[in-house]
Amino acid sequence: MSRVVWLLLGAALLCGHGAFCRRVVSGQKVCFADLKHPCYKMAYFHELSSRVSFQEARLACESEGGALLTLENEAEQKLIESMLQNLTKPGTGISDGDFWIGLWRNGDGQASGACPDLYQWSDKSHSQYRNWYTDEPSCGSEKCVVMYHQPTANPGLGGPYLYQWNDDRCNMKHNYICKYEPEINPTAPVEKPYFTNQPGDTHQNVVVTEAGIIPNLIYVVIPTIPLLLLILVAFGTCCFQMIHRSKGRTKTSPNQSTLWISKSTRKESSMEV
Repeated sequence: MSRVVWLLLGAALLCGHGAFCRRVVSGQKVCFADLKHPCYKMAYFHELSSRVSFQEARLACESEGGALLTLENEAEQKLIESMLQNLTKPGTGISDGDFWIGLWRNGDGQASGACPDLYQWSDKSHSQYRNWYTDEPSCGSEKCVVMYHQPTANPGLGGPYLYQWNDDRCNMKHNYICKYEPEINPTAPVEKPYFTNQPGDTHQNVVVTEAGIIPNLIYVVIPTIPLLLLILVAFGTCCFQMIHRSKGRTKTSPNQSTLWISKSTRKESSMEV
C-alpha cells in the first residue's frame, strides 16, 4: 500500500507547482530521493533510424544495470504517463513514437483466447497488471509490447493512442523505457542530483539525475578560451615592455651623467696648466 501511495505522490509531483516538469529529459534517470523506489529513464529518438528493436532496447537497459520497464500496478502506470507528458510537453520537439516496455510473449501463434496469458516480463517479474488497448493483444507474429505514444494520431475505437499497450513485431523500431533499482550513489561522476521541493513544500524530495551538466558547461567555457588567451598575451606584453623600459632608464642615466662630469673635469685641469 505504501508503494502505491509513493507512486501516486510521485505522479503528482511531476507536474505539481511546475517544479519538476522541466526536469524530465530523454536519456536522464528520474529517481526518488528516499532511495526505496525505482529509477526510470525515457529513451526517445527524434530520428526514426535511431530507434531500436525490442531486443536492442532490452540489452541497452541491462547494460546499465536496469531492465525494460515492468509495471506493477495502475499507480506506476500513471507515474509513467506523467513522465511522458513532461517529456513531450510543447516546445521540446518530441512527438509521436511508441515506447518498448518489458512485456513479451515466448511462443508462436496460439489461439487468441490463451494468448494474453502467455505474456511475461523480461525481468521475471510476476506482475499481473495489464493496460491493453481495445482488441489487444492481437497475437500472431506480434510478440513484444509497446506503450502507445501517438498524440497526433486520430483516436481509434479505444480512444487516443496514448499510454495503452499494444503488441507489435519484436523487430520493429521504437523508443524504450528502462527501470532501475534505487541508487544510493550516482553511477557516473558527471551526474548531479536535483532536489525539486522548495522551502515549505511538505512533499518528499524527488531527484532527477542529469548526465548532461558537465558537457553543457564545456560548451560555455570553450568559446571563452581564445578571449582569455588574448587577454593574457596582451597583459604579458604590457608587463614585459614596462619592465624593459624601466631597466633601460636605470642603466643609461648614471652613465651619461658620469661621462659628462668626467669630460668637464679634464678640460678645466688642462686650462690651469
